[in-house]
Amino acid sequence: MSTDGLSVDDGIRTLLLLMPRMVGRAKRLKVPEELRELSLAPRHLSLLAYLLFDGAMTVNELAARLEVAPATVSLMVGELSRKGVLARREDDADRRRTIVSIADRHQGAINEWLGYGAKAWRQALEPLTPEQRRMFVNTLLAYEQALSG
Repeated sequence: MSTDGLSVDDGIRTLLLLMPRMVGRAKRLKVPEELRELSLAPRHLSLLAYLLFDGAMTVNELAARLEVAPATVSLMVGELSRKGVLARREDDADRRRTIVSIADRHQGAINEWLGYGAKAWRQALEPLTPEQRRMFVNTLLAYEQALSG
């Protein structure tokens, strides 16, 4: 890996070329056939990714991770449950809580679809130190925040 520095302007030029290519490649990832007819929206991807990589969790846990209101997650979970993408079950420890997971019949397809991106991120992030990974993630977060405001 190069230890040469990069000016801010050179970094911007590189990223302005790189970001559209990355987005284009991500958009070209084929949605598995069994998921195409379900009309999944971008808002569903983060929810499905959390359930795929972290396992079943409650609506409140999902809301905290997605940084949205529990009512918003409840609506998404209801919609995806009606489509058969998600399974809901009562929490044995507290019957007022509902545990949400990816339905068994869609687990493989969702893993195939979202797992490709996760594999690419793993390949890019593993060589970095934890501090370098934190800086990279913080930089992306700062970029997103600057775009939104």
